[in-house]
Amino acid sequence: MIWHIFSYQSNSCGSKLSVKSSNFVSISAIQEIKEKMMSVKHKILVLSGKGGVGKSTVSAHLAHGIASDDTKQVALLDVDICGPSIPKMMGVEGEQVHQSGSGWSPVYVEENLGVMSVGFLLSSLDDAIIWRGPKKNGLIKQFLRDVDWGEVDYLIVDTPPGTSDEHLSIVQYLSATPVDGAVIITTPQEVSLQDVRKEINFCQKVKLPIIGVIENMSGFVCPKCQHESQIFPPTTGGAMKMCKDLNIPFLGKVPLDPRIGKSCDEGKSFLSEIPDSSASVAYKDIVKRIQEHCDTHSSEVEKNA
Repeated sequence: MIWHIFSYQSNSCGSKLSVKSSNFVSISAIQEIKEKMMSVKHKILVLSGKGGVGKSTVSAHLAHGIASDDTKQVALLDVDICGPSIPKMMGVEGEQVHQSGSGWSPVYVEENLGVMSVGFLLSSLDDAIIWRGPKKNGLIKQFLRDVDWGEVDYLIVDTPPGTSDEHLSIVQYLSATPVDGAVIITTPQEVSLQDVRKEINFCQKVKLPIIGVIENMSGFVCPKCQHESQIFPPTTGGAMKMCKDLNIPFLGKVPLDPRIGKSCDEGKSFLSEIPDSSASVAYKDIVKRIQEHCDTHSSEVEKNA
């Protein structure tokens, strides 16, 4: 096995973070991550075949939605290495990652909601990550193996769009530990759905369970009059029809609301800021469906153990 070593100097925290990278996943790494993940009850991957469909926005709000229950400990892991937007959306942009004997300490939004992202390791918010697959692979391994989350009820992993390096790495590294499944994000129009079908095919090929599909930006709700307009018309029937055709669970629709974007830019939870909006109600219903799936999945894993 050939390992390539590189060091990343973070000027903001003054610590040198070394990351090993390789072109393939080692069995020892899978075993180490399996042991680390024993303290994580549920693991959810958020995927999308198409960029710009609001995947990170959904990931952030799923984390906020689950963490609204103070009894649940939630971890949000951002593996969108080239475009880490989670720190901004969660209101922790510019925070630092610290190392201790037990690993990397996540950045906490609330006492029960921790975040980890490559965005915390950059000396400047405008720094570009120009890495080939092996370096991405190495960092994802360190995130899964070395972050000290503690006891966690839900780990939500925000991934980049597509079906490439990061997705293969995360699935392979978690192959020895039960993963509840993938939540797939799309918008209503066919140009998005055709890429989402590829994402569904990816999940089937790597045997990753699919929790369901969320149709984001599903109609525009005017904040003043509450009238709904179709900004992205579902020309082929939208996500609901696709799910019916492919026999995939449909989790729900989230309308396009400009206040969601404003909340994300300000690093606030839209669910807390405007709890009675149509989008907040939709998110809460989706969170409930996902938690029900996870509870069922846990029961099946325990039964088959």
